[in-house]
Amino acid sequence: MFAEKTFPVPDQAAWEELVTRFGGRMWAVARACGLGPADAADAVQGAWLRMVESLDAIRDPERIGAWLVTTTRHEAVRLARRARGERPAADRLPELLAPDPAAPDPAASVADADYGRRLWSRLEGLAEPCRSLLRLYALNPDAKYAQISMRLGLPMGSIGPTRSRCMSRLRALIEEER
Repeated sequence: MFAEKTFPVPDQAAWEELVTRFGGRMWAVARACGLGPADAADAVQGAWLRMVESLDAIRDPERIGAWLVTTTRHEAVRLARRARGERPAADRLPELLAPDPAAPDPAASVADADYGRRLWSRLEGLAEPCRSLLRLYALNPDAKYAQISMRLGLPMGSIGPTRSRCMSRLRALIEEER
């Protein structure tokens, strides 16, 4: 025969106080994880069940609220993953260890970063307004001529030609380095 596991039964008034005090927060956490009403109810119910299963191990009753919220979040995330068809990482270990052919080459990343540092240092060698104009374009590629004109105090009609001259100077500095 199977031995039934018995759980300590909390005092009804204490139980109702816990539900009143933390139930709403637990529901909010479950819903914040993107669960619908039925799955959120399962996550909250699962957290309450874990608490009942762990009653004899609770050492710090003052922290029960944080424990309930954390446990609800874990239950909700588990349910959300299951709903999306995700498998636990242990089941996917061979896939996780296999190299990703679409991943960037680390050596290329280092070379790109080095090129970027050299490019920014060459940009610092340009005189104004080139330095500020090219920095603005690099950091705000969608900036409008009116914005650039106000920011740098240049006439709107001169921004395009100035940018072209500045790019030519920057290219020349880069070519000198090679």
